[in-house]
Amino acid sequence: MSRRLAEVATKVGVSEATVSRVLNGKPGVSQATRDAVLTALDVLGYERPTKLRGERGRLVGLVLPELVNPIFPAFAEVIGGALAQQGFTPVLCTRTAGGVTEAEYIDLLLGQHVSGVIFAGGFYAERLADHAHFRRLEKLGLPVVLMNASIEDLDFPRVSCDDLVAMNQALGHVLSLGHEKVGLLLGPADHVPSERKLAAAQAFAERQGHVLDPALVVHSQYSLESGQAAANRLLEAGATAIVCASDPLALGAVRAVRRAGLDVPSDVSVVGYDDSNLMNSTDPALTTVRQPIEPMGRAAVDLLASMIAGADVSRDELLFEPELVVRGSTAAAHTAGREATAS
Repeated sequence: MSRRLAEVATKVGVSEATVSRVLNGKPGVSQATRDAVLTALDVLGYERPTKLRGERGRLVGLVLPELVNPIFPAFAEVIGGALAQQGFTPVLCTRTAGGVTEAEYIDLLLGQHVSGVIFAGGFYAERLADHAHFRRLEKLGLPVVLMNASIEDLDFPRVSCDDLVAMNQALGHVLSLGHEKVGLLLGPADHVPSERKLAAAQAFAERQGHVLDPALVVHSQYSLESGQAAANRLLEAGATAIVCASDPLALGAVRAVRRAGLDVPSDVSVVGYDDSNLMNSTDPALTTVRQPIEPMGRAAVDLLASMIAGADVSRDELLFEPELVVRGSTAAAHTAGREATAS
């Protein structure tokens, strides 16, 4: 008991006597201090006294699939800041290979009496994944918001970047540069955002009077190494431009082009997706489609806060429009030079 008092007092910056007064329901403590002490109990993993367990904490789970891709730390920064402004404390949960699973994080968050959860990427977007823990959250009625596309039968509010607009912007850009053999480097085939990007590319090709060449569409895990391996197949198919579903995939494509003895962008143009940190500092600086991280993150927090307050919010997907950012990784096509190299 004394250790718990000391840890909570240190975290909140109050005396152990003050913590004791809160835990015993004694008067003489401001509401702000009382809330801070209860939140500290939750964060440190201590159970609240029985008489205080009915008071829901001001904790919100923020579940990310990884931190290697810079887009997820960027989302975490925006969402964490917006939660703090509304009086919530984010609890960051990040999956790692062989570590805590997404379902296990849900158990942990429910044990800490979180007020709600925001997912920025996760199994909800993968058709073949296990969705039992999302069904559990639905049944409990816990406020949940999903960032970007999910499978259709999960009844949670979603805040997404418009994949159709993103693909149209990327394809329109490389076609305007004269590229005719455009490769698509997408995420896994069961990943809903990649499904949407592929459907948008097929519709775009049909409007141009063409059929999308299956040899110019490859799927990959979302990593630089996987992107490099998949991009090799596109180069073998003669692609002079590669449109990617993430910035790490695009960096993998750049590496594949160089390992093939070719140049970006003189021989092959590369377009990313996200515009995560440092993409303007790569060599060459990456042309990419920028997700509007700030307004998307704030919209997700506003939706969650409304749900926590008891408001009935729309389950319709909020779509935000991306922006094409043209940098040094794209240039006019030189198809004759590529054909000579391929032969």
